[in-house]
Amino acid sequence: MAQKLKFGNGTWATKKGSTLAYNDENNNYKPLPFTTTRNSIATRVNKQGLIEVVGNDVPRIDYTDSADGVLLLENSATNVIINSEDFTGSEWVLFGVGTGVSPIVTSNYATSPDGTQNATRIQFNLNGGTLNTDRSFIRYSSFASQTDYYYSCYVKSANGQEQKLLWQHGGDDNEFTVTNEWQRVELDRNGNAETFTGFSLRGGISTVDSADVLIWGFQVERNSVATSYIPTSGSSVTRQADTASESGNSEVYGNNGGVLFWNAKAFDNMGNLALTGSNGTNAERFQLYFDTTTSDRIKSNVVTGNVAIAPMQSQVLDVTTFHKCANSFANNNHALWVDGFKVDTDTSGGVSQGVDRLNFDNGTGTSDFYGSTKEIAYYDTALTDAELEVLTSYETLTELVTELNLNTL
Repeated sequence: MAQKLKFGNGTWATKKGSTLAYNDENNNYKPLPFTTTRNSIATRVNKQGLIEVVGNDVPRIDYTDSADGVLLLENSATNVIINSEDFTGSEWVLFGVGTGVSPIVTSNYATSPDGTQNATRIQFNLNGGTLNTDRSFIRYSSFASQTDYYYSCYVKSANGQEQKLLWQHGGDDNEFTVTNEWQRVELDRNGNAETFTGFSLRGGISTVDSADVLIWGFQVERNSVATSYIPTSGSSVTRQADTASESGNSEVYGNNGGVLFWNAKAFDNMGNLALTGSNGTNAERFQLYFDTTTSDRIKSNVVTGNVAIAPMQSQVLDVTTFHKCANSFANNNHALWVDGFKVDTDTSGGVSQGVDRLNFDNGTGTSDFYGSTKEIAYYDTALTDAELEVLTSYETLTELVTELNLNTL
């Protein structure tokens, strides 16, 4: 058994256009980098927990989900808010209803999630109002009416007290709690056509007469999830899609089968999101992929001679949480492992031939994977069940509960 390719697992090396995977057999290090592209700037959360901007084609190792970092690959998205960090422009409307009065807005009041003093203070005031009709509003009213918007913004208490606010939008109000820590609050408005959004303090909901909060990084995008923050200043901005492909060569993958291991999570509603070894065609390839189109499933596949062999799958609770999965394939001996369990097998069929690359897509440069990857490993021979169980299991109960987003009782 030889681990022919290593990627991630807390070890990251990047430069413009490249993310390092490698082979370290006999302490002889050989680079097997993924070619990475993105024709725009983008943001990530760095090791210090701060949001920072990176340049075109610079891979993003993001520390939002993990202290060890993940490779973040996202679809294209546009923040339609024209000034995401400035809440004083004419596109923002301040007003009160009933006894409520217009909020007071103070720019550059405190340190924001990017580490600079550019967070805005918003002071809401009900002026003694206690009815649902008493409100203090700040509202953005300058984006086109479209369905399927997803709203997000960073908020924090400015006075050290927890406070309840409402998302103000074209439909129903949605309540959230502002705490003493920066948090990204989100609102999914998929299926609704709206032209405004913002925040309000409302009588009947709030137990206090006023609220004092910090806000920063307002984002409205047409997406099924909130993607990484896209800063804007004077116009909407589009972050282009990430791609990562062509790690390895024919010497890495061989023709006798092996094991592809992947510790990752997918985004919602993005189709079949795959990690694929191939020869650049659909005729020879092996895959692991997240099925988000019909249900939460992890699937594996092997194709040789343009014939699909050993399609296997496993139902999981949620593909948007991290899972450790492995596609083990050898002649007449195929198995799919997920989170420490052998979940499917097939005892017929061969293996792919002439594979010379590993792509975050379907193997032919389309259907790119969008999600977060902690680790990839490739072995040039099939592993034992005991080895596969260890490879795909969680090391501690705490890790299992955290990664699968479970609740302890």
